Amino acid sequence: MLVLVAPGQGAQTPGFLTPWLDLPGAADRIAAWSDAIGLDLAHYGTHADADQIRDTAVAQPLLVAAGLLSAAALDASPSVIAGHSVGEITAAALAGVIDDEAALRFVRTRGLGMAEAAAVTETGMAALLGGDPDVTIPHLEKLGLTAANVNGSGQIVAAGTAAQIAALEADKPEGVRRVVALKVAGAFHTHHMAPAVEKLRAAVGDLTVSDPTVRYVSNADGHTVATGTEVIARLVGQVANPVRWDLCMETFRTLGVTALVELSPGGTLTGLAKRALPGVKTLALKTPDDLDAARALISEHAGA
Repeated sequence: MLVLVAPGQGAQTPGFLTPWLDLPGAADRIAAWSDAIGLDLAHYGTHADADQIRDTAVAQPLLVAAGLLSAAALDASPSVIAGHSVGEITAAALAGVIDDEAALRFVRTRGLGMAEAAAVTETGMAALLGGDPDVTIPHLEKLGLTAANVNGSGQIVAAGTAAQIAALEADKPEGVRRVVALKVAGAFHTHHMAPAVEKLRAAVGDLTVSDPTVRYVSNADGHTVATGTEVIARLVGQVANPVRWDLCMETFRTLGVTALVELSPGGTLTGLAKRALPGVKTLALKTPDDLDAARALISEHAGA
């Protein structure tokens, strides 16, 4: 059983889109999406530096575009679909809930709204490596921080104001080895993003929505979602609520997933799965050179 997963913000690196644009039709698709949302995706995916693609309003559409391009090149038929944070929009498109252009328009609204919300107060996020969630989460709450991403495999991402992040670095929870600041521009998946939720809620009326054609696992709670309207409602609400990727991986295990392929720019979710899902074969689509190995993995598990 194959699960296809889409990464969230922070996975992007300068120039990561470049090799994907050499695939047949890819440059034309990127050009069409760029025109639709008023953002030059090809430029930002090939020539922009790390600071430019750290901008929330740029990073989010770029990640969804890359995920959709790599999924089209892979042309797989997964049994399960899921995405981390903004990757859920990629997952919604791949599950047939909304079409590709609608996904790009939606994520453009999301990115702009979250960038505006982040500009109100200096906020950020930091990954905590190691520790026990039962100890770490109360410690974060004591400092006024939110456990914005509970990723499993001993990784929690805290979010809050710059002062709260600094306090965390000076006062780590017991058992936490390192606190690593993330290259994101705000405290995503916290109350700081409430204004962006309202912008997205206003935008969903323009969407044509269908029910998912494959199992869609929500990162709000790891549950499978059967209706398109519920998928969209969760996409809106997750902007200001924690991501529970740990629960998604528990669902993958319960469903009997045997192979996981992470869409471009892959790596982060594959690393988590290697630690949390022993026995599950994993592969990250970093460049088109990984496509043949991904197809072989999929063929092997389809045969099994």
